[in-house]
Amino acid sequence: MILNVNPNRMELLRIRKRLALAHRGHHLLSEKRDELSRQLMELSRQLGQLRRTVERELLQVGQRFVMARATMEPANLDVALLNPTIRLSLVLSFVRIMNIRVPSLAKEIVSGGLYYGLATTSAELDASLRAMEKVIDRVLELAQKEKQAYLMATELQRTRRRVNVLERVVIPDLQDTIRHIKGKLEEIERDNINRLMRVAQKIR
Repeated sequence: MILNVNPNRMELLRIRKRLALAHRGHHLLSEKRDELSRQLMELSRQLGQLRRTVERELLQVGQRFVMARATMEPANLDVALLNPTIRLSLVLSFVRIMNIRVPSLAKEIVSGGLYYGLATTSAELDASLRAMEKVIDRVLELAQKEKQAYLMATELQRTRRRVNVLERVVIPDLQDTIRHIKGKLEEIERDNINRLMRVAQKIR
């Protein structure tokens, strides 16, 4: 589509600058799209491995709790689990990856220790709670990476749309407009030459 501009040399220079800028933007966005695709594929592979690890460790923790329950009186287990063994808080910060603001989660232990009597509890319960503490770190890592993957996928879609608009709309329109203006200028120049030739013939 030809842009609605006056066919003169100033417009031609201006549109040529816009075309050069559009080509540069297209090149940079294409590189960003390719790098985002590469990083997203790598992140997807890591996520698959991490998710399987978290599921396996959670299953092991569940099995440990089942064993702890089997080796303890139900009332003693309920009393032991009334108070949390660890108090923690989550610290949220942000980092930039490919100019994308990605959240980073960190665990901060406020207090820790065993708050139940050892006489009425089994060693399996202690092991279960320690294993659960380790799994929390994996779960936080998984949540962080999944959010990162979502944000990168969203940015990749946005970048692809921009590349497509530049490739299929903006750059072709600017090229068509440049050809149109050059054609008009050539036509004006031919008319001027013909007019000068007629004037010269009359003078003779």
